[in-house]
Amino acid sequence: MSYLEQDKDVLRYQGQSFTWVGFDELTQYPTPFAWDYLRSRLRSTDPEIELYMRATSNPGGPGHGWVRKMFITPSTPGKSFWATDIETGDVLQYPSRHSKAGTPLFRRRFIPAQLKDNPYLYESGDYEAMLLSLPETQRRQLLEGNWDIAEGAAFTEFDRKTHVIEPFDIPYGWRKFRAADYGYGSHSAVLWFAVTPENTLVVYRELYVSKVLAVDLARMVLELEQHDGKISYGVLDSSCWHKRGDTGPSLAEQMILAGCRWRPSDRSKGSRVSGKNELHRLLQVDEFTEEPGIAFFSNCTNVTAQLPTLPLDKKNPEDIDTHAEDHLYDALRYGISSRPVPRNVFDLDKPTSSVEKFQPADAVFGY
Repeated sequence: MSYLEQDKDVLRYQGQSFTWVGFDELTQYPTPFAWDYLRSRLRSTDPEIELYMRATSNPGGPGHGWVRKMFITPSTPGKSFWATDIETGDVLQYPSRHSKAGTPLFRRRFIPAQLKDNPYLYESGDYEAMLLSLPETQRRQLLEGNWDIAEGAAFTEFDRKTHVIEPFDIPYGWRKFRAADYGYGSHSAVLWFAVTPENTLVVYRELYVSKVLAVDLARMVLELEQHDGKISYGVLDSSCWHKRGDTGPSLAEQMILAGCRWRPSDRSKGSRVSGKNELHRLLQVDEFTEEPGIAFFSNCTNVTAQLPTLPLDKKNPEDIDTHAEDHLYDALRYGISSRPVPRNVFDLDKPTSSVEKFQPADAVFGY
């Protein structure tokens, strides 16, 4: 057993090497710094000795977000996957000078466990009774091992079993559109929606990238849409139309000139609160149909990872904390606030052409 209370304490182990490193209660570390640094101490001159890192943890705690992003969301429980950089999503690979150059570096795996898996605590029922008495969030974390909920989360009604579905081919008659929040230094988030005849929204694709120029993002969007058929419209953060003191085209204009058309999102006073309330409404399960108003394809891993842990703003509980990673949420909010409707029944049999005449989605802006 060794001492490691704060990030700076890892420097005590500089110059040392280990073949096995273990952490207890990993989510008590606010950042992955300690975990990553001690991984650099994991080495051996004997090729026959395998190297391991292990950790135990409960959901919750200051490091809930990064632990969930590193171990929980990339794959299904119990299934190993190639380790990725949690910031870029790129698979970690051996360096060019290594004999395994270009191949994945190592695997990660999340092995879930619940109270019933520990017979010493489960059989008596005393510990279970204590956990059942906890507030809902803590009870779901500690008793159910639920990683999709966090203390102070804004959208506690999100349930992976209800709102995440397996991908399927979108029928021709469903309206499709997209929404985006652009950022260069942080992230750009694009979501694609389909509207069912029952007016349910299905988020069927996501794009989440950083350090990508607006014109390059436009090309990436168009490439992904090659086989989508008609995209009715796109909604983009209206701040992308701001000139910001320059004399050249705005970010939105650069994307439109590249062929990726958008209309501005609603950023009027009260639009953030209105968008949040609309998402609450869509996440609710209809008592008659027993279906929610919105569903997400399981391959939209980033938005389904971020949404359930978005924190409320402590100063304004009617909004989320804008200091959180909320780019995908903003794209989602722009999309659901755009008044999407199913395609008109009279439009379904209209012949399609490989080259369609452009019709502006917004008559005022002409986009």
